[in-house]
Amino acid sequence: MKSSFSGWRYLWKSEDIRRKLLITFFILALYRIASDVPVPGINFVALKAFRASAASSAGFLGFLDLLSGGTVTSFSLLSMGVYPYITAQIILQLLIPIIPALQRRMQEDPREGQRWMERWTYFLAVPMAALSSIGQINIFNSLSVQAQQGTIVPFGFSSDLWLPSLTILLVMVAGTMFAIWLGELISEYGIRGQGLSLVIFAGIVAKMPSNLFSILQDQSTRWFLLVFTIVVIVATIYAIVFIQQGRRNVPVMYPGRRMGNRMSMPVKGTLPLMVNLAGMIPLIFASAILQFPAIIASYFLNSTNAAIHAFAQGVETALGGGTGSSSWVYWLLYFIMVVSFTFFYTSVLFEQQNYGDNLKKSGAQIPGVHPGEITQKYLNKVQQRITFPGAFFLGVVAALPFLLSLLLKAFGIGSASTSTGLFLVSSAGLLIVVGVVRDTFLNIEAEMKLHGYQDSLLVR
Repeated sequence: MKSSFSGWRYLWKSEDIRRKLLITFFILALYRIASDVPVPGINFVALKAFRASAASSAGFLGFLDLLSGGTVTSFSLLSMGVYPYITAQIILQLLIPIIPALQRRMQEDPREGQRWMERWTYFLAVPMAALSSIGQINIFNSLSVQAQQGTIVPFGFSSDLWLPSLTILLVMVAGTMFAIWLGELISEYGIRGQGLSLVIFAGIVAKMPSNLFSILQDQSTRWFLLVFTIVVIVATIYAIVFIQQGRRNVPVMYPGRRMGNRMSMPVKGTLPLMVNLAGMIPLIFASAILQFPAIIASYFLNSTNAAIHAFAQGVETALGGGTGSSSWVYWLLYFIMVVSFTFFYTSVLFEQQNYGDNLKKSGAQIPGVHPGEITQKYLNKVQQRITFPGAFFLGVVAALPFLLSLLLKAFGIGSASTSTGLFLVSSAGLLIVVGVVRDTFLNIEAEMKLHGYQDSLLVR
């Protein structure tokens, strides 16, 4: 640790690094200011009453509210954040191995293929943002009416509502694209390649003070909850770092080099395979998939047909989440989908690396394994085996709010404010925070070494 961070005292001596950090802080501050701008046409009285009710912290609304820094339940311009872009990016990545033409495009010219991916990700993010916006409006209005708080946003396609509804929809989609643009600015002019991650990070961190305040409100249990929160956070951070740093080093023999008339001996090396190659993507994508049934059901909540209304109400109740014992269907599906998608997404990413052919082209070989396709099959088998603990860990992190709610209820503690302030921050949100902080520190350290601020090279 000393060798890694001892040169950080020279951080501000580099004008280029200092400029990138200041630009990053300025854009994040601009993002947080824009996140307080509400969507036009909102009934603020109904919204305030809805936010005070337990319905506002239920299910994936509470999850999205945490990740967006409170912009979802405040109906901000940036309510959708950058998640439509991330969902669109994941969908296109999954389509590459399925569609042969896309796979050939990526293999023949990776740089041009990456540009194609970025361009179509922007195009796909627009309808994804529109669909998410409509679903959020319908679900909020439905939950608010059920809580007897009234309609939050007048939305519909009747003759007197279509123009305000279209305006609200365009404004929310524009807010999403504005957030994506800010993230791209950070990646280009600030901390390189960390723009979207830092936008998500800023939203989570901005929500933490209010969550801590919600824990300290109950004077009878606040000290117990505070100690319990610290223990859970420390244990979760330790587990996240342990899993994220986990590697399986596969031995590889590299051929020797010819030096004049002599041939050097083969070089022993290793090929590190990550335990959690998928990162936080399975959590976000599984949550997005679970939203779609509830979003579709929200369109039929006002149906005059009793059977259709009851079915839509049942779907929304079952997939509405929450931390109560009756919401076990949502959390069980969430756990299964996170584990399954971790295996699937890891398999897709690992196949794109094509380690078998790359090692064969360089003349390297795994001892006891034939090069080429057999090497790829061997590495696939090893990767699938070490992915199991990473996938199970992500599944537990996904279901941690529900598991901890059951534990606290065994002690007679369990309120809506407790669920919002403790569980989500210490599981999915904390996983994202730790991952972003780790990647950002490594990025900054690489920039410092690039500018010569390496401790072993500095003259004292």
